[in-house]
Amino acid sequence: MDLEDLAVGVDNGSIDTVLLALTDMQGRLQGKRLHGRYFMDEVATGGSEGCNYLLAVDVDMNTVGGYAMSSWDSGYGDFVLRPDFATLRPVPWQPGTALVLADLETTDGRPVYASPRQILRHQLDRLAAHGLTAYAGTELEFVLYRDTYERAFAKNYRDLVPANQYNVDYSLLGTARVEPLLRRIRNDMAGAGLVPESAKGECNFGQHEIAFRYADALTCADHHVIYKNGAKEIAAQEGMALTFMAKPNEREGNSCHIHFSLRGEDGRSAMLGDGPAHLSVTGQRVLAGLLATMREFSLLFAPNINSYKRYQPGSFAPTALRWGVDNRTCALRIAGHGQGMRVENRVPGGDVNPYLAIAALVAGALHGIEQELSLEEEFHGNAYGDDAAPRVPTTLREALELWERGPVASAAFGGEVVAHYANMARVELRAFDAAVTDWELRRGFERM
Repeated sequence: MDLEDLAVGVDNGSIDTVLLALTDMQGRLQGKRLHGRYFMDEVATGGSEGCNYLLAVDVDMNTVGGYAMSSWDSGYGDFVLRPDFATLRPVPWQPGTALVLADLETTDGRPVYASPRQILRHQLDRLAAHGLTAYAGTELEFVLYRDTYERAFAKNYRDLVPANQYNVDYSLLGTARVEPLLRRIRNDMAGAGLVPESAKGECNFGQHEIAFRYADALTCADHHVIYKNGAKEIAAQEGMALTFMAKPNEREGNSCHIHFSLRGEDGRSAMLGDGPAHLSVTGQRVLAGLLATMREFSLLFAPNINSYKRYQPGSFAPTALRWGVDNRTCALRIAGHGQGMRVENRVPGGDVNPYLAIAALVAGALHGIEQELSLEEEFHGNAYGDDAAPRVPTTLREALELWERGPVASAAFGGEVVAHYANMARVELRAFDAAVTDWELRRGFERM
């Protein structure tokens, strides 16, 4: 949909609502529902304002301290949501509705440095200076429950009824049980301009994955957040609830494997060549850079306390920072053939902010290219048993320390971005450290 299509829809009454959305630090869509005529008359050319605390709150939308860009002392002013009409599309699961994503500006017209979309744009601009373009595809898993979101909340998210009672990984019978919902999500996303490829069952009870075609890096991240928000809305409309949290229970967690590749100015793979695993010199440096920065950038791949519960031996979530060809025990897996060859980063979970994670991949790749890093030998076998390998951080606290101390993070993203997202992690850690968990009550209420 372009702006002319929107104008026609508003004029003939088929569109009466326009969603103007930004992606916050947690990877969620926030914004406004605007009347269609008002959007065309005022917002299409002038943008709209929103409180700058949207990039300075916790998951519960509490105002918290420590952010330079937004605080009580600065008065919690506005920033401007500037529509990016390349993202304009219908929203088939909401009647009479279109959606457009926004880039954030200060009221005097400067980009908002901490905006996830702007962070990714900056890394892509750095990559373009090398004559390279990034492509990505994200594979989001979710666990589906037959409870509504309201009922799940009332039950404190305990004793929920999964949509499947057993492992339905690749099971056509198991996915048929929830095909009406899966089909609706696939088709509604196609109507919103995404390109769905497939749906399949996964290992956890009620766990499924819907895959979409890869795209240029920014479009991939845009599609990711639209799908994630839309899937929840559609599930709610069907009286069900789904979660993308990294580890919703003690079984398999929700991953978000990110497939990543680079193309040169000729539009062909810059990573394909005659070296090990059919990698070019550029491809080898890209992988070396990703490995070298993985621990330092873990905060962008695993942004929450719960994220680190996924990393268990034998869980298909990686623990060893190794690379291998079609080896799912490694953090980085070379997949595909010929021009379709890419690297799959298996570290992120379903709770990841795609703009930040893909920005971290681009920054890591650039580190390898600019420093001309050499690639270690391919790992063969079970990487879970490789005691010599560098490890994925095991806690958010460890990831925060690596992020704040990291020289590559500071050079690639700038001190302001590093400080902003370090504060986000500290806010979550303080909240968790002050909480009394169910585990503590079960262990200690009577027996301690």
